[in-house]
Formats: sequence, C-alpha cells, structure tokens
Amino acid sequence: MINIKKSLLGCLLVSAAVSTAIILPAGSKAEAASAITQKNVQSQTGIIQASVRLRDKPSMSSQVMGYLKSGEQVTILEKSTSYFYKVKTLSGQVGYTSSADQYIVVKSGSGSGSGSSAGSGSTTKPDNGSGSPAPVVPPTSSNVSATIEQVIQTGMKYLGTPYEYGSDRNQTNTFDCSAFTRQIFKEAAGIVLPADSRQQGTWVKQNSSAVYNVDKLKRGDLVFFMTYKGSKASDYDGVNVNEERITHAAVYLGDGKLLHTYSEKAGGVVVTDFSSSWKLRFLYGGSVIK
Repeated sequence: MINIKKSLLGCLLVSAAVSTAIILPAGSKAEAASAITQKNVQSQTGIIQASVRLRDKPSMSSQVMGYLKSGEQVTILEKSTSYFYKVKTLSGQVGYTSSADQYIVVKSGSGSGSGSSAGSGSTTKPDNGSGSPAPVVPPTSSNVSATIEQVIQTGMKYLGTPYEYGSDRNQTNTFDCSAFTRQIFKEAAGIVLPADSRQQGTWVKQNSSAVYNVDKLKRGDLVFFMTYKGSKASDYDGVNVNEERITHAAVYLGDGKLLHTYSEKAGGVVVTDFSSSWKLRFLYGGSVIK
C-alpha cells in the first residue's frame, strides 16, 4: 500500500512539473506578443505629401534642421503635440514635423517602425502634380543666401514665359502665378510647395513666420495679394485684410521689385515695381528658405 501511494505521489509530481513546463513558456510568449503589439502601435510609417520643415523641437520657433520632401517615408515615433509628429528619417535623423494631412499621411497597416516601403500597408496619396523633387541638399544656415539667389536666378531664366491661368504644374511652357513660384523653388531648392497660391500662403504660415509689413520683407520671400479693387487707397477703405482671400503670389526681390507672372498682357513672367497698387493689395509674405 505504501509503495502504491509513493507511485501515485510520484506521478502527481511529474504531472505538475510537465504542466508547469508547458504553461510558463506560453505565458512568456503571450507577454512578448503583447509587448510587440504595443511597440507597433507606437511607431508608424508616414508618407510626406509636400515639402515640409524638420525641426529640432515641436515648436514653430524652433531651429530648422532640414526639409522632408514629397514622397519621402519617415517613421512616426510619437505625436508630440496636436500639431507635430516626432519622426525618424531613413537616414536616422530624428526631429519634429507638422502633423497636418497636407504634409504627411500615415501609412495604413504600418506599425513596424522600419520606415521601409516593403509590407502590406498602403496609403492614398493625392496627385498634386508634384513629381519628384530635384536632388538638392536642403539648405542650412550656412547656405541660405546662396540657395535664395539660386531660386531667383532660376526664376529669371523664365522671363517672358507666357501666362496661362491654371497651367499644368508638370510643364514649364506656360505658368500662372503659383505654378511659377512652385516651379522655381522646386527646381532650384528641391522644395515642393503646394499647387495654388492660397495653399502656398498657408504653407508659409505653418512653416515660417508671416510678415505683414512690406518694409520687413526679405529678398526671396514669397508675397501674397488680394483681388485688385482699384489703384487708389480709397478703393480699399473698409477692407478687412484678415478676411480677404489670396489671389496672387510673387517673389520679392528687394529694392522694391517683384518677380512674378499675372497676365498675358503684362508679358508673362516679368520683374515689376512693388508699386503702390501692389502694396494696397498686399496681405503678407514670408520666407520659404530660412
């Protein structure tokens, strides 16, 4: 009887040991799977929709580290604020960029945080005619002036190019005002601005500092104007500039000059004086490159 009890006790001990051996690894695997899932939730792949600044802090006043370009993929590490994502580029650079849909779209089904285009994730990218940006190194504080001059010189080579409202953003045979400004920044600096003047105005406000005083504009600034209402100051009496829509964009050359295109009659792309009539229409301006 004693031997039988010992045998039964031995079987129970072996069974418990086997059960423990089976259960513990399963629990560890579950915990590991949970940890991996949590990690995947925290990092996603983002697709850049239009050129946007990469900053060292989640603030519009922080230092600009460089530019993220249309089509580029980044790993979204976290949503730092309501307006910024903390991201990591394919080259390993970490910084902050706007979380607005017009600049970045989260790739659905992503989560590996690898930043690779491989995988089953997908995203819907609007066709804004951006094409591939020129392979130009994003400007830094040491070459900002040179890049601005390059943009202006690129604009100058298009002097006389005919004006066409709603021109194709993928060709340079004709331009309207925003197609022209978009082309020269894309071609000379690799910065792909939005396709129309109102969106470009929004881009400047979100990525730079808006300047409302003509006297404080700098060479190379984008400047924006309301609809023409007349050539006299009295024609603009009672106009609330905060409620006016942008209808024209130009590049400020300094010394009271504008580089732009606005009509067939004017001769297409031209340099004009920043005359009183243009100043009456002026809404604001700002730097694209800084």
